[in-house]
Amino acid sequence: MNVIEVDNIYRAFGKIRAVNGLSFRVGAGQVVGFIGANGAGKTTTMRMMVTLDVPDAGTIEICNMNVIDHPRDIRRLIGWMPDHFGAYPNMDVWEYLDFYGRAFGLHGRERQRRLDEVMAFTDMDVLAERPCNALSKGQTQRLCLSRALLSDPQVLVLDEPAAGLDPKARIEFKNLVKLLADRGKTLFISSHILSELGEMCDHLLFIDNGRQVHQGTSDSLRFHKEDGHLRVRLRARGESSRLEQWIAARPEIKLRPGDNRSHELLVPHRPDDQPEAQLAGLLRELLAAGVEVYEFNRVERRLEDAFVEILGGVPS
Repeated sequence: MNVIEVDNIYRAFGKIRAVNGLSFRVGAGQVVGFIGANGAGKTTTMRMMVTLDVPDAGTIEICNMNVIDHPRDIRRLIGWMPDHFGAYPNMDVWEYLDFYGRAFGLHGRERQRRLDEVMAFTDMDVLAERPCNALSKGQTQRLCLSRALLSDPQVLVLDEPAAGLDPKARIEFKNLVKLLADRGKTLFISSHILSELGEMCDHLLFIDNGRQVHQGTSDSLRFHKEDGHLRVRLRARGESSRLEQWIAARPEIKLRPGDNRSHELLVPHRPDDQPEAQLAGLLRELLAAGVEVYEFNRVERRLEDAFVEILGGVPS
């Protein structure tokens, strides 16, 4: 079931076309990374998804409701975390979240219960009396996420949520994303930190000049197939003759010698097989042949390299 359906949307600002015929789908429970260079149309797209802007053409549906026809209903289903937001100087954390709880229509014990749950989840309960303008960058981001979670939304749309965070705060944020995904939430996250999106997201959506240029799983980008082959890095100890004999008996596998007993294997990928199962069987064969393998892993490329290649840069 798709909870987000974007069909052929356009949005222009004067002579600048920010979104140019963009279409994509997001299934329930997916964590999708939304990737593009500055000016690619990410924020404009997200603002239209959360009913803060409208497309010039095309349609956007959230949970089978059109964003133009049902904005109030959709706002109850979506938690929106913008890249910048206002934190009032004369409010502490509890007052800020209580204010937004009232704005979401929560009352009495229900509002108190929801505030307690959200603040405990985001570790903001220990900062309840801290003034909003006295928070660190990481604490401020957690405050914004807390606000987005108050209505217990089905879908979370997060615009650059990890921007400016220190390493500890980034780890904490990634843990929160995992916990939300485990609870069945659908998350749509934009970021320039591609390596972190690869860790957090099960799907990645690339756009350029307002158009989709790629959508697929993180693994399909990281574990790149070269001419229909899987690339495997292999290190073995002892004499290399056994490995050479094993390779000689399998002409379909290509061997690329490396340094320090490192080798790269190009293994034909059978489309009907799962790569993990295929490589597990290959490793069993190597060990049965007496090859003393101490490192065996699929070659992974950086998402930054995949991004450049998809946008037509120098191939990785």
